[in-house]
Amino acid sequence: MGSPKIAAVRGMNDLLPAQAPLWEAFEAQAVRTLQSYGYAQIRTPILEATALFRRGLGEVTDIVEKEMYSFVDSLNGEALTMRPENTAGVVRAAIEHSLLYEGPSRLWYMGPMFRHERPQRGRYRQFHQVGAEALGLAGPDVDAEQIVMLGRLWRVLGLAGVRLELNTLGQPPERARHRAELIRYLEGQHDRLDEDARRRLHSNPLRILDTKSASMQELVAGAPRLLDYLGEASLTHFEQLQQLLRSAQVDFAVNPRLVRGLDYYNLTVFEWVSDRLGAQGTLCGGGRYDGLIELLGGKPAPACGFSVGIERVIELMRDNAGASARPDCEVYVLHQGGATFEPAMRAAERLRDCGLDVILHAGEASLKAQMKRADASGARYAVIVGEQEAAESVAAVKALRTSDQADEFAQQQTVALDLLAPTLAKLLRPD
Repeated sequence: MGSPKIAAVRGMNDLLPAQAPLWEAFEAQAVRTLQSYGYAQIRTPILEATALFRRGLGEVTDIVEKEMYSFVDSLNGEALTMRPENTAGVVRAAIEHSLLYEGPSRLWYMGPMFRHERPQRGRYRQFHQVGAEALGLAGPDVDAEQIVMLGRLWRVLGLAGVRLELNTLGQPPERARHRAELIRYLEGQHDRLDEDARRRLHSNPLRILDTKSASMQELVAGAPRLLDYLGEASLTHFEQLQQLLRSAQVDFAVNPRLVRGLDYYNLTVFEWVSDRLGAQGTLCGGGRYDGLIELLGGKPAPACGFSVGIERVIELMRDNAGASARPDCEVYVLHQGGATFEPAMRAAERLRDCGLDVILHAGEASLKAQMKRADASGARYAVIVGEQEAAESVAAVKALRTSDQADEFAQQQTVALDLLAPTLAKLLRPD
C-alpha cells in the first residue's frame, strides 16, 4: 500500500494553471492602473516582528486577539508573525529606510496575507491583496484620488454593480467622546447585545456598529452617531472629499455605520462592496491613518491607503460574461519526431523571438492526437512540421479558432520556414 496523500492546509489554496490567466489579467491591469497614478512598487517580508502588528493594529482588534499566525523563533527567541495585512509593514519599511526624507511617497504592494479564521466564500487563511499607501499627504485630495483610481480599475476590469460606501471617523479626541456615549448607550441595552457585542463593549465598541447580526440592527440604528461628535475641521475634510468625488462623477453613499476594524484609522474610511459575493461583499477597504507613522516610531506624517481582496475580485471577474482569460498559447507547433523535431524547435524559437506565446509539442504522439492538444490549448494557429515539410524547409499552418476561419489559413497552407515567424506575427500582433 502506498503512502497516504498529504493535502493542502485548510483555507490555503492552490492556484492551478487553468485559473492562472484570470489572476494574471487582474494583476497586470492593477499594476498598470497604479503606475498610471504615480505609485511605485514596494515588497515587504511575509514575516514581521509580532510587536509591529500589536502596536500598529491594536491589542484589542480581532486580528491581534485571535487571527494572527504567530510563533517564537526557536533559534533566537524572536516573536514573529506572518503578516495579516501590509499597511503596517509598508509604514515600517518607509520609516526604516527613510522613504519620507525627501517628501511624500506613493507605494503599492501585492502578495499573500495570513489570518487564522474559519475559511468561507471569499475569506481564506492565506489570501492575497493588492494595495496602495500614500505617505506624507494630508488630503482630502489624495483620499479622493485613490477612490477615483479604484473606480477606474473596476471599469477597466468590466465589473458592474460595485458601489462605494463612505464615512469619516473624525480625529481621536472626537472619537473618544463618541466612544464614551456609545458605551453608555450600549450598557443600557445590555440584555439585547449578542455575545460578540458584549465582548467588544469596552474594548472596541465602534465595531459593534458594523455588526451583520439581524437581531442587532434596530439597536444599532438608535446608537449615537459619530458624525454628531465631529468638529469643524473633520466635517470640512469630509465635505471636501464628497465634493471632489461628485466633481469626478463618482457615485457614493454615506454610511454612518461604516467603521474599520483596525485602530490606526482616522477621518476618511471607505469600502467598495458588491451584492454578488454573499456575506463577504467587501472588495476593497481603505481610508486615512494619520497617526500610524508616529505610532511606529517615525516622525509624524499623514497617510492614507487601501487594500483590495484579490480572491473576491477574481470571483466577480469569473462570473462576468465579458471577462476572457488568456489562452495557454497563440501558436502550437506539431512535429513527427526524429528529423522533424529540430526544424520544429527552430521554428518555435523564431516565433518566440517575434513576441508570440508558443507551445512546442513534447513527447511522442500522432499528428491527430497533437491536433487535439493544439485545439485544447486555445492556440489560434497550428504549425505542422512533418517529414515532407522538413525536407522542403516549409511548415503547414492552419487556423484553429472560429474567429480566424475567414483568414488565409482557414484552409491549411504551407509557408517557408524563413517567412513563418513574420507571417504569423503580423496576423497575431498587427500593431
